[in-house]
Amino acid sequence: MQDYSGYGQPPAGPYGPTMPMPPMPPRPPRRRVGLLSYLLVALAAGALGAGSVVALYHPASSTAPSASAQPTSGALNPVPQPSIALPQPSSSPSTTAGEQAIVNKVAPGLVIINTTLQYNGEQAAATGMVITSSGLVLTNNHVIEDSTAITAQTATGHKYQAKVVGYDVTGDIALIQLEGASGLRTVPLGNSSSVTTGASVVAMGNAEGQSAIVPVTGQVTAVNQTITAGDQGGSVTEETLHNMIETNADIVSGDSGGPLADTAGDVIGMDTAGNDGGFAVQQSATGYSIPINNALAVVQQIRSGQASSTVTIGYPPFMGVYIGQGANSNPQAQAEQQNGGFGGNSFGGQGGNGNGNGNGSQGCYTSDRYLATPTSIANVSSGTLILGTICGGPAAAAGMTAGSVITAVNGQAVGSPESLTGAVSKFRPGSVISITWVSPSGQRTTSSLKLTQGPPL
Repeated sequence: MQDYSGYGQPPAGPYGPTMPMPPMPPRPPRRRVGLLSYLLVALAAGALGAGSVVALYHPASSTAPSASAQPTSGALNPVPQPSIALPQPSSSPSTTAGEQAIVNKVAPGLVIINTTLQYNGEQAAATGMVITSSGLVLTNNHVIEDSTAITAQTATGHKYQAKVVGYDVTGDIALIQLEGASGLRTVPLGNSSSVTTGASVVAMGNAEGQSAIVPVTGQVTAVNQTITAGDQGGSVTEETLHNMIETNADIVSGDSGGPLADTAGDVIGMDTAGNDGGFAVQQSATGYSIPINNALAVVQQIRSGQASSTVTIGYPPFMGVYIGQGANSNPQAQAEQQNGGFGGNSFGGQGGNGNGNGNGSQGCYTSDRYLATPTSIANVSSGTLILGTICGGPAAAAGMTAGSVITAVNGQAVGSPESLTGAVSKFRPGSVISITWVSPSGQRTTSSLKLTQGPPL
C-alpha cells in the first residue's frame, strides 16, 4: 500500500521523443510472495482526502480504513493530472541502450488514464495504448469499469476527455475514444502468435501511479496460460483469463493497459495482472499480458459494432439503483446478505464502498460510502431489493426508495438481483421500460422509466 498522493508534481513542459528527458523514475520495489494471487493491476484510491490509500483496482471494502476528515458533500478529490516522462539512458544507468530504443519507439503512443468512479467515491489510474492517430485507445476493461469520467494524457502533455466505444468483460479488453484527437502517435503493433518462451520483453506502464511511463525488462516464461485474477477487496472479485503471456517482468499496479514489447519494439501483449499474496518470501516477479492478436480481434469486433454475449458496444443501460448480488429472490435474504458489508453491484456497475451522502435509508445517494441496509423493507416474498437509489437517476426520479422491491419489468416477473440485471441489460440507453415495485409501506406502483447511459460494467 502506498499514499496515492505520491504522484508528485508533473514535469514542467511537454516531452517528446527527441527532447531531453528527465531521469527515469525507479520501478517501485514490490513485495515478494509465496502464495500466489493474480491481481488486476489498475491503480485506484478512494476519496479519502490527504490520507488516501493506494491498493489495486477497487481497493475499498467493509474493513477499509477511513480518513480523519470524511467529505460530507459527496464531492470527489481531484486526481493530479500527470505528464508522461520518457527515460534517458544517460540519466539512468540501469537503462540499457537497447531498452531505451524500445521505450523511445513505444512510449510516444502511450497515454496515462485517469478515471472517476463517482458512485463508488473512487478514482483510478492506469495506462492505454493509442492504436489510431484519431485517438482510439486500447486498455483493459477493469481500467474503465464503473467509470463515470475518463481522461487520458499523451506523451506531449495534451489531456483529452474520453468515451467508451465498447468492451469485453470476459476478455478484460476495452476500447475508448479520445474526443477531438487527431495526429496522435500510435504504438507499433506486433504479432503475438510468434511469441516463444525465453524471449526478452519490456513491459511499460504508469507503475504505482508515478505519473510516468516506467519500463521494466524480463523474459517470457510461458504462453497460453489460464489464470484467475481479481482485485484487492473490491467489486471485481475474480475473473478467468485465457491464453495469457506469462513474464517475469515486474508488472505492478498502474501498469494495466500498458504494452509488453519485444526486442524489435513491437507490442505483443497488454499488461493486465501481476502476482501478490500474504507470505513475505522471495520469488521471481510474475506478470501476465493479453496477447495483442487477441485484443485486436476484440477491437475489430467493437469497431464494427458487433455486440455479442461478451462484447458490449457503447455504454450499458442505467436505472440508478443499488442492489445486491446473486440468485436469491427473497428480499429479506438479500438484506441479510448485505449486513456483512457491501460489495455488490448497483445496477449499471456501481459497487463496493465509496464516499457519498445519503439522507437516511429512504434518501438518495451520490455514492455508496454511507449506504446501509434499509431499515424497512417491502413485505413481498419475491423481487429485487433496492438498497438505495442514486440522486438524479431514473429510479429516484420515478419515486423508488431504499427498501422498495422491484417485482416486474415490462410486465414480466423478476426475482433475484441477477434476474433484474438480465432483464434490463436487454435494453439500450434511451429505452423506456415499465417497472413495477412495492414500497416499504406496501404501495404497489407501475411506472415508465427511461434508461440512461450508465458506467461500463
